[in-house]
Amino acid sequence: MTTDTLKWWETAVIYQIYPRSFQDSNDDGIGDLPGITSRLEYIAALGVDAIWISPFFKSPQKDFGYDVEDYCDVNPEYGTLIDFDALLTKAHALNLKVMVDIVPAHCSDKNVWFEESRQSKNNDKADWFHWVDPMPDGTPPTNWLSFFGGPAWSWEPRRQQYYLHNFLSSQPNLNHANPAVREAFMDVARFWFDRGVDGFRLDAVHTINADNAPYKNNLANPEFVPGPLPQQQQPFFRQLHDSAQLNQPSIQSFSESFREIADQYDDRYLMGELHGDDPIKASQTFTAPGRLHATYNFNLLAWDGLNVERLKVAITKAIGAFNGTGRLSFAFSNHDVPRSATRQLTALGLKEEQQQALQLLLLKLETCLIGSSCVYQGEELALQDARDIPIEQMQDPWGIEFAPVFAGRDTCRTPMVWKGDAPNGGFSKANNTWLPIDQKHLARAALDEADRPESIYNEFAEFLAWRKHQPAIMSANNMTELTGSATQLVFDRISEQQTLRCLFDFESLTVSFEEI
Repeated sequence: MTTDTLKWWETAVIYQIYPRSFQDSNDDGIGDLPGITSRLEYIAALGVDAIWISPFFKSPQKDFGYDVEDYCDVNPEYGTLIDFDALLTKAHALNLKVMVDIVPAHCSDKNVWFEESRQSKNNDKADWFHWVDPMPDGTPPTNWLSFFGGPAWSWEPRRQQYYLHNFLSSQPNLNHANPAVREAFMDVARFWFDRGVDGFRLDAVHTINADNAPYKNNLANPEFVPGPLPQQQQPFFRQLHDSAQLNQPSIQSFSESFREIADQYDDRYLMGELHGDDPIKASQTFTAPGRLHATYNFNLLAWDGLNVERLKVAITKAIGAFNGTGRLSFAFSNHDVPRSATRQLTALGLKEEQQQALQLLLLKLETCLIGSSCVYQGEELALQDARDIPIEQMQDPWGIEFAPVFAGRDTCRTPMVWKGDAPNGGFSKANNTWLPIDQKHLARAALDEADRPESIYNEFAEFLAWRKHQPAIMSANNMTELTGSATQLVFDRISEQQTLRCLFDFESLTVSFEEI
């Protein structure tokens, strides 16, 4: 077997770490970088190829790191740059690549860029953000809405103008039409690449705004149907966004400039998270030559889960556009959606006692598709979603805004547990953790499961070790169309050396492979 023709990221299994909830090293109830470093052997033993760390930069933590105050420093709660360097050194010694999560579309209102920009219309950073005059009646310039609720425009009395924010009002959108903004992010890329980082996961690149006024209104979404999911609970999803607010063609000036920097270093990787009215089309745009290497998409991340038919549709659409490439990264779970075992149990009409078998099937499925895959912390343990967080203990601003109808994203962000018989499951010795420990998780604590031979952790580790020796998966990114019965997904992975038939049965919850 040879993988010389493929880059590491084209077949990588990437383990996502939400640092606030992974391991607390200083007993303040919050996970941190030294805590991650202390658990790297656990991750390496699983057999993954890389880690992706959600934002740990200096931040007011209004959106827990996705509101960046300083892109080139570590938030004190998480440690220091020295701590990061130690993490990076140890990860590389364990043959783990390290990816960090950059937020290019917006920053914190505490960032010095915005603090200067908001002061007047004629300072050095005056046009680093989207400032627009009000309509004649004083209202915002467009009908754009924030993903987290309310208008996407907020008033700044010092400038007598509105500024744009696709998320919280404390997360102003940067003006990527300004070459100085692009250059600032190229400097950020150099800073981390020079430290030895292997790649970036670029957060919500479809929400970068690079069009200048006059701005257009969003169109109404003719397919919107009110319902129980978060998408049906807020006005944001009553609009189509790719016609005006999101996925603007001019975003690609950022993609191209960021890629220009990555190409100056050896074997670096850019993976952009995106969504949109047509996410496959958007992915094709973002991964055109000279832009991002791959996109991290939402094909398998439906909030209500996917039954077998919907799984076939989602995978077929993605493969149809990207077969033969490594330009997609699949995931069943992340820090923004309920855990996959919980979602998929419901969508497939399965029972709770089938959760572990289902989770192992899902892990094997996502790592058998073309391209890379991302495994969120705890998925290797078949952890279920935490569903009983009291409103007064909720932390997620999105969940708080729509509580109690919507539980928000805290349910998938509760701290990892490491030892079932330790205080706070071994996550922290603090009296209180930033989110409550899910007591149900204690029965599947990470180190306990790693010591149990028949655990999902060990079964998945065994599978990943086998996967590394399959040329059809590791030497090419080709697969056939999906076939199989109404309860099966069947496809062939194909390389010059091997054709491997992969069968995933959602009735028996079994997986089989056959060389043909």
